[in-house]
Amino acid sequence: MEEMLVQHAIRKVQLLPAVNDDHGGVIIELEEPMDPNVFHNMLRSSLRQWKLQGIKGVWIKLPIELVNLVETAVKEGFWYHHAEPHYLMLVYWIPKTANTIPANASHRLGIGAIVLNEKRELLVVQESSGRMKGRGIWKIPTGVVEEGEDIFEGAVREVKEETGIDTEFLEVLAFRQKHKSFFGKSDLFFICMMCPLTFNLQKQDLEIEAAQWMPLEEYAAQPFVLKHDIMKYIKDLCLAKAEGGYLGFTPVPIKSYFGDPTSYLYFNEDGLVQETPAIHL
Repeated sequence: MEEMLVQHAIRKVQLLPAVNDDHGGVIIELEEPMDPNVFHNMLRSSLRQWKLQGIKGVWIKLPIELVNLVETAVKEGFWYHHAEPHYLMLVYWIPKTANTIPANASHRLGIGAIVLNEKRELLVVQESSGRMKGRGIWKIPTGVVEEGEDIFEGAVREVKEETGIDTEFLEVLAFRQKHKSFFGKSDLFFICMMCPLTFNLQKQDLEIEAAQWMPLEEYAAQPFVLKHDIMKYIKDLCLAKAEGGYLGFTPVPIKSYFGDPTSYLYFNEDGLVQETPAIHL
């Protein structure tokens, strides 16, 4: 009887528009302006209804224009999950069980590009900003992979932007994971092998002080390279690839059974054991 009275009371107040997610929760996407008091009443009624329905997590996606509703949601127990330039995402856990809502994305992804030409020359740059500014250090082109961009695409783009050189992605040679980096996030850094398609340099003036093709042995002999661990290993990878003694991971397109967009699995395809065809006697 009490539950019927609650449902009757809820029906008197319009509920917030929401769609089910794939994990037993709902997502509210508000687009039109709303009075905070009206939003408050609708939110409380919606939470009561969703609790009766066994809903677990409630997500509210607020465009930046509706930031006036944030305080109301927070007072009802919502907390910040993540923010993007045009919206803020808040979340609420209804059951009195352990919260299983995943944390926000915890990392950014960067690349370093090893580009060797047929003369055993390495494409190197000097940066005009950051910790290496003004120190005379020659390093491989590096950068951050953009949202929705695959590792191999980001590597090609960054080399082109910094040096004007067109390249073909060959393989991932190594990667590093570093914690508590950019805004406290983890940093994944992939070292990529690239094949140059053009050779005339046109450096980016905004971030790059200088760019050149440098003999590999000259790059390897830099004091900073010999003292700095990751630079030393990059040097070792360059030398190993120049001698043809190191195999990395290449991207192979894959599809899932759930209709997700094509993604890429990186592995040493040549190193797989090939199935031997059956011999019928």
